[in-house]
Amino acid sequence: MMQERYLTVARPGVHEVEISRSRFICSLAPVADEAEAQAFVRRVRAEHPTATHNCYAYVIGADGSAQKASDDGEPGGTAGVPMLQMLVRREVRYVAAVVTRYYGGVKLGAGGLIRAYGGVVGEALDTLGTVTRHRFRLATVTVDHQRAGKLENDLRATGRLVREVDYAEAVTIEVALPEADVEPFRGWLADASSGTAALTLGGETYGTV
Repeated sequence: MMQERYLTVARPGVHEVEISRSRFICSLAPVADEAEAQAFVRRVRAEHPTATHNCYAYVIGADGSAQKASDDGEPGGTAGVPMLQMLVRREVRYVAAVVTRYYGGVKLGAGGLIRAYGGVVGEALDTLGTVTRHRFRLATVTVDHQRAGKLENDLRATGRLVREVDYAEAVTIEVALPEADVEPFRGWLADASSGTAALTLGGETYGTV
C-alpha cells in the first residue's frame, strides 16, 4: 500500500556554514531513486575534488525504506549517520544530501563533527524548504474534439491536476486524482461531458497539490 503523502525538499540547492575555520557545504536535491541519489553524490564530488571529505546520506521511498550514509573518511558515525538521522527526523523522503568539508586546521572532536554535519543538513532543509507530495491515481479521460477544449478548461477550473493532453483521433487528457475523488469524479465527468467521455483508471503516482 502506497503512503498517502510524504515530504521532500522543495528544490535542489546549497547551504554553507563555517565552523572553527572548516567550511561545511551541504548540497541537497530531490531524487527519484537510488541511482539518481548516487549520480547526485558523484556530481557533487566532481565539483569539489580538493575537498577533505564529501560525506553523504539519502532516503528513498515514501516509507523511507532505502537509506544509506557514508562518512567518507571522517571518524565512523560522525558524519553520514547524523546527516541521515536529520533527514529521517525531519521526515523527508526521496532526498539526497552531500556535505562537503574543507578542513580549516581545527579539530572538532566527535561531538563537534556530529553537530556540524547534522546541523548543516537541518539548516539546508530550512533554507530550501520542503513540499508535501500526495498520492494520486492516474486516470485517462477520452473525449471527442468538439468537447475537449471546454472539458480541459473545466478540469483546470475545478482544480484537478491535468498532466498531459494528447490530440489524436480522439482527445485523451491524463489527470491525477486523490483516491477519495475517483468516484465523485466519475459523476462530475458524466455531467460535464453529457455522458460522452470515457474514464480509464491507471496506476498511482505522487504529486504536489
